[in-house]
Amino acid sequence: MTLEDSWEAIKQAAEKNRHELVLSGPSVSKLIETSGLDENLFNLHNLNYLNVTRTCLKEMPPDIAKLMNLTTLVLHSNELAELPSEIAKLPKLKMLDCSRNKLTCLPQELGNHPELNTLNLASNFLREIPSLNSCIKLSVLDLSNNRLESFPDICHAELTHLSEIHVNGNQITEIPFTINLLQGLKVLNVGDNSIPVVPSELADCSKLKEVCLKGNKLLDKRLTKLINQCSTKQVLDYIKLHCPRSELSTTEANKSKKGKKNQKVSESENLVDDLTHKLKVLKIADDTPVIRVTEHVKNIRPYIAACIVKNIGFTEDSFKKFIQLQTRLHDGICEKRNAATIATHDLKLIAPGDLTYTAKLPMELEIKPLSRNKMYTGAELFQKLQAEAEHLRKEKKRNVYSGIHKYLYLLEGKSLFPCLVDQSQQVISFPPITNSDITKMSPSTQAMLVEVTSATSFTVCRNVLDEFLKELIVSGVTDSTELKDTDDKLNNLIVQQIRVVDTQGNLKIIYPSRSDLNFNEKLIGVLRE
Repeated sequence: MTLEDSWEAIKQAAEKNRHELVLSGPSVSKLIETSGLDENLFNLHNLNYLNVTRTCLKEMPPDIAKLMNLTTLVLHSNELAELPSEIAKLPKLKMLDCSRNKLTCLPQELGNHPELNTLNLASNFLREIPSLNSCIKLSVLDLSNNRLESFPDICHAELTHLSEIHVNGNQITEIPFTINLLQGLKVLNVGDNSIPVVPSELADCSKLKEVCLKGNKLLDKRLTKLINQCSTKQVLDYIKLHCPRSELSTTEANKSKKGKKNQKVSESENLVDDLTHKLKVLKIADDTPVIRVTEHVKNIRPYIAACIVKNIGFTEDSFKKFIQLQTRLHDGICEKRNAATIATHDLKLIAPGDLTYTAKLPMELEIKPLSRNKMYTGAELFQKLQAEAEHLRKEKKRNVYSGIHKYLYLLEGKSLFPCLVDQSQQVISFPPITNSDITKMSPSTQAMLVEVTSATSFTVCRNVLDEFLKELIVSGVTDSTELKDTDDKLNNLIVQQIRVVDTQGNLKIIYPSRSDLNFNEKLIGVLRE
């Protein structure tokens, strides 16, 4: 097939040398049904983001290996029964989402991918997966709602980055006692399986903050009651004291680990006074807003984390640097908003009370976008931005758009648009496109709400916020502290936690928790209430 005969989206991507391509919905499905995937897709060698979703696609051709620059491959909500082993040959692949397909097996080669960071295989028909012990950069693994009968082979000390495991909704009968080898584990969801006993070793995972064990037929009825009524900390405390421990996990080994941990904490406390920058974390207060997440956003962009930064002191110059910082992070750690989007708001301009993170029909979402003087529906704004982008292309004769126009493809084919709504039902954020002009930051801002949304995971949200706060304190752009001597400035940052819950009030995430803000830099000290 010549390029002239190609699908319009692929033809435009080739002509404009695009790095991102989204093929989604009934129109694409009809094309696939007629003649399969357009083979010219695999000649777009500069693509780093490919999204083929909500189609009748049953097979991904081996030619996918030609897209050597792909970092993100999203194939959810199709009819794939298997994946070609060639996917494992994509050297830069970091994120693979094949959820909501008909997969029954995976290529063994996928377990050896050295760069893979996020693997989402939720809602398939998998009974087993290859060992992932060679995926040393793996951070998030989602195998929920499959047919697994055993826990995946991931309990290896080499997987130092593995922080989220979701295997809920399977037929797993055992949590391996080697789970304690995953010392970076923060979130574990093994709900709705067939697990009768929880190993005491689970409580040895020092960073573990969120555990879901609901829906298992546990023999320990006291533990079942705690799981349904108490916090993760109380559950883990009980597991440590009352659940069985493998003979291979000796008490002496655990004492040794605990001693080292306490030693590190003590050393950290002693060093804080000598560090250049200090970041203080305040606990949730009575007037701190809670973010409630609705079911509507579940399949659109389900993850959000947030915090409040207080005692801000901008100058005109430092405010410009603050805006530049957000742009830099969006292009970097946020992967051009493919992984996450950062939004900042002047706290005093937000209506008092809790916030709601939800999704609305494009015609029902109403927002006054940044730097615009009127209200738009989501559909109107999307169409206007599309028209502006096309006008820029013709007038300036350029193929690379600037500003928010270059993120429009992230919403193409979406039936609902995500948004953050305040207590007065006013939309203050429309990720990944824009914020509301009503809560716009300015040089006079003294406290700000920072929220990060992602379609990938809570871990991505946490990591982006960690990086954002690190950049803030090192640069000192928000610090109101006066210079204390002519050579060095002691930068200070005060951050207040925010809790994210579902509509029933069940906790989803608190940021920053004690497992967050663990900077390697010796020039930052974190002080917690």
